Amino acid sequence: MHRRVQYPDTIEPLVQFIEQTPPAEIIDRTLEKLRSGTPTKTMLTASALAVVRSADLPPGHHGGPLHPLAGLHAITNLVNRLEGEDRFMPILQHVALSNKHINDPVTSPFSLLEFAPLDPSGAQVSRTADLAADGSGEEAATTEGIEAAKEAFLKACSRGEALKADHIFLWLWDHVPAIEAFDLLMSVALPKNALDDHYFLFPGYLWRALETFGTEHLKVLFRPAVRYVARFPAQRLVPEADALIEEHGLLNRILRQRTGEDETRKIGELGEAIRAVKGYPDIPKMIAQALADGLSLEGAGEALSIGAAGLFLRSLTGNPMDVHLHTSANLRRYLIRLDGFSMKNKLLTLLLWHTGPEVKSTQYRMEAELQPDATAVAALPHRSQEELLEAITQSIYTQPPTDWSTVTNLGMMRAVPEVKETVNLAQQYVNLRYDPQVLINRLAQIVCHDNFTEMHAFKHHQAVIEEFHNTREPWRWMHLVCGCQAAAISFGKNMSVYEDALELMHAA
Repeated sequence: MHRRVQYPDTIEPLVQFIEQTPPAEIIDRTLEKLRSGTPTKTMLTASALAVVRSADLPPGHHGGPLHPLAGLHAITNLVNRLEGEDRFMPILQHVALSNKHINDPVTSPFSLLEFAPLDPSGAQVSRTADLAADGSGEEAATTEGIEAAKEAFLKACSRGEALKADHIFLWLWDHVPAIEAFDLLMSVALPKNALDDHYFLFPGYLWRALETFGTEHLKVLFRPAVRYVARFPAQRLVPEADALIEEHGLLNRILRQRTGEDETRKIGELGEAIRAVKGYPDIPKMIAQALADGLSLEGAGEALSIGAAGLFLRSLTGNPMDVHLHTSANLRRYLIRLDGFSMKNKLLTLLLWHTGPEVKSTQYRMEAELQPDATAVAALPHRSQEELLEAITQSIYTQPPTDWSTVTNLGMMRAVPEVKETVNLAQQYVNLRYDPQVLINRLAQIVCHDNFTEMHAFKHHQAVIEEFHNTREPWRWMHLVCGCQAAAISFGKNMSVYEDALELMHAA
């Protein structure tokens, strides 16, 4: 019989703590451990491993290990920006979310089982029998065997055989470089973006988490991502994107990879054009033409980021989880810079941004004109940096509460007019070129309140910061305004974890 996955003795007791602690006790007992010296990274690692082992993937994308794993990159970086016991708050949010899904009847009881990988012939092998002398496994597999395993994985995905795909991928991790396996996984995930944005976001953001987590737990952390990407049969082709690649010969020419100051004008023009579109299907046509005209891949990614920020500001959505315009663009910029990521996948990464349902739906809920309203911003009274920061904060904290009895479809929620007040104040702040880090620090404190969005608010906050630092003047400042808009939309929806933790901290 198969047994459930076991972790090293150094982390197993902490994983069991998160799995076995009742939800009513998880916040105070986790806080006790953090205060007694458990490192934040160790606690976050245990939280991720616990939700992988003891929570199943739901039919949709809410629940189970998806959002706790996709949020690891953002949570880790946020912890490093906070000071004192404020650093515990994102960890408490993550642990509470993992514990919630471990105890949710939609995703539990569940136990992730250990089993032997499937080799290219379809036979099960021991985890060590086929490894090379150095333990890497790469020398023991022939080129033909590796290609056969890849084809077997793609065939399993085409049939929606998620468990078989899981078996095969365990073999691939042992026999090809990790980036090669990840590239294969994303070749399935990218086209499926049209079915659900999370087919792309889940494995992509999980890969980013390895930057800080290392690869010690790579295979087990990626098991739910592999099963998620492999489930439900779907076509591996995207005719519109493939047609653009073919029309412009993008795979048959040498494309410039890195950007430079010489591209500033072209990047700005393309970004502004994307920002102003009426129909999202025009966006990949613009990007493909720009690449054919010589714009670098990085430049195209930066232009997409500028356009995505502008479209987010035009969006009328009041759903606090509708942040994928921004987070998806952020992840795509990372991937097109990733060494070892194939050119075909880099092109699809740029050309498929608009296809995700949660991105695509926003084009039907947009302001006709560019936002924020420059006239309304100009009419605001002048404030010092400290006064304006306080005004932004209070405008977020005093957003009208949501009457949930009137909400029948979260995806159709519209932002209340008061959100525009926050946006206008934020635009005034950046117009005056006040200190961006002061605003970032305040947004970091505000985002810690959220436990409604299953890490969406945290991911968007991290995306805003990265895009601000990685986008050139004058467009970089748009991202900070987006951060304020998202904070105003999400604040107050559900803050129970924050409120409970704050009470415990003050009671000490």
